Amino acid sequence: MEMMMSTPGGRAETLNWTPARVPIPGVLAGTTVRLEPVDLDAHAHALSAAARDRRDPALWDYMSVGPFTDDAAFRSWLETAATSRDPLFFTVIDQAAEEPAGMVSYLRITPAHGVIEIGSIWFGPTLQRTRQATEAIYLLARHVFEDLGYRRLEWKCDARNERSRRAAERFGFRYEGVFAQHMVIKGRNRDTAWFAMLDRDWPAIGAAFTTWLGPENFDPSGRQLRSLAAIRGADR
Repeated sequence: MEMMMSTPGGRAETLNWTPARVPIPGVLAGTTVRLEPVDLDAHAHALSAAARDRRDPALWDYMSVGPFTDDAAFRSWLETAATSRDPLFFTVIDQAAEEPAGMVSYLRITPAHGVIEIGSIWFGPTLQRTRQATEAIYLLARHVFEDLGYRRLEWKCDARNERSRRAAERFGFRYEGVFAQHMVIKGRNRDTAWFAMLDRDWPAIGAAFTTWLGPENFDPSGRQLRSLAAIRGADR
């Protein structure tokens, strides 16, 4: 398919474009973590425990769902998530513990334009700020660019959500601005911060992920020796 692409301040350029593919349920396997389609029988109990772990009382503050008062409430939501295709949810399996520890998804999937978003991300306290959490994002991004052929990967969050904004920038997403009064979530206004990663950015970003995730970047206690941002900066 031949399309026209405009450049800022310039004329439109012809783009030799093949629409991207729709992601389908399947396993994305890494070294420390595995992303699996949601399986109610295999995942619901552990995911419910992680979702209601009080060590992170702010876990659901900026999400459109939650917090969940009990196991039945969480399972009711998970049943819907398991059959959804946009968002397309994955369970994050910590391979060391062989235990479900969080969820991620693809959403707003637009193959014709090569645009896709990752979101509805929640990591239980045992997964937060770990090598496994970073690898989960890497697996999603790699699949988008290297297997499915997308041009643009988006990350959006409540503009007040500093934790999500820092994560987006750490992973290599570029900040693009704020959409004011974009949504109403749980009866509150949400201004949405937009971030994106482009296909032309991915080779360098993907290489930095690979270097960071390598076993040689961690000491015997599992602490990183070089940050992901430092590795990206050194490679520029």
